[in-house]
Amino acid sequence: MLAVRVEGISKRFGNHVAVDDVSFEVPEGVIYGVLGPNGAGKSTTLRMINDIIAPDRGHVELLGGLKPGAEAAPHVGFLPEERGLYPKMRVLEMIAFMGELRGLTGRDARRRAEAWLERLGLSQWRRNKVQDLSKGMQQKVQFASAMIHEPELIILDEPWSGLDPINADVLRDVVREQKAAGRTVLFSTHLMEQAEQICEHIFIIARGRKVLDGKLADIRRAAAAEGRVALAFGSPADRERAAPVLADPALCAASRAAAPGDHADLELDLAAGVHAQRLLAALVGAAVAVRRFEVVTPTLHQIFVDRVGRDAAAIAARQPGDGAGEAA
Repeated sequence: MLAVRVEGISKRFGNHVAVDDVSFEVPEGVIYGVLGPNGAGKSTTLRMINDIIAPDRGHVELLGGLKPGAEAAPHVGFLPEERGLYPKMRVLEMIAFMGELRGLTGRDARRRAEAWLERLGLSQWRRNKVQDLSKGMQQKVQFASAMIHEPELIILDEPWSGLDPINADVLRDVVREQKAAGRTVLFSTHLMEQAEQICEHIFIIARGRKVLDGKLADIRRAAAAEGRVALAFGSPADRERAAPVLADPALCAASRAAAPGDHADLELDLAAGVHAQRLLAALVGAAVAVRRFEVVTPTLHQIFVDRVGRDAAAIAARQPGDGAGEAA
């Protein structure tokens, strides 16, 4: 059964096309990431899936055929990017109240709220008002509020926003626990390192349009097969001898400096149809000594940069608070 099926959805705000003919499918019981730069259309897509806004055209089905909205709501938990908490309410009462809105009894809602506060390390704040909490702690309260009714489908919009590394680890662990319990987690983020640590399937969106989707392992395997090699030379003289080989467009399509912290001297992309062994043979034939010759499996960030472009990737890499808000 599919947890989410999206067919050709589009959304326009005035003259701006936020989402343009997007389709994808989320299998049941997986962790699925919707990835893209700020303003790419991630939040708009999740809001349409959750029936907060309606698509101008296209169709969405949830959990094997349920319509978004009232029909699917009892089975869905949603954490929006914007805070949806009542600042004057006490933390325990806030979470329990959200549980009661989802149909839990008052006693059951408080019991589950206490359990979530314990799991997220917030028990000592249970009697404080929401407004007393830091942004990161409020994010965890909102997460508990979305999870309290034990939804089958969990939709999280930029869930790591405002979290320090320790609390980001806690949230990742909880997401994995939900997946292990058979639930489906669909989340958006512009932080590729977060997605790479947790996603099984990904969907990349840029400028409102789908760029790439599929299993992360398959996407990385395919990207590695395209031919990226990391090189380190035995000496400066070896690098000079290698220059004519690397300048041959029949062998190398492009070269660049290695990533910071890497021990390679450079990375290069092989020309279409060229196997790494052919390049190595050419280097050996030119009497080039190499300390390292490695076919690179690119990171998700590298794949992202290759697919959406460096300018868009630079926007995505900005952290909250430096002027990079999600416009769509």
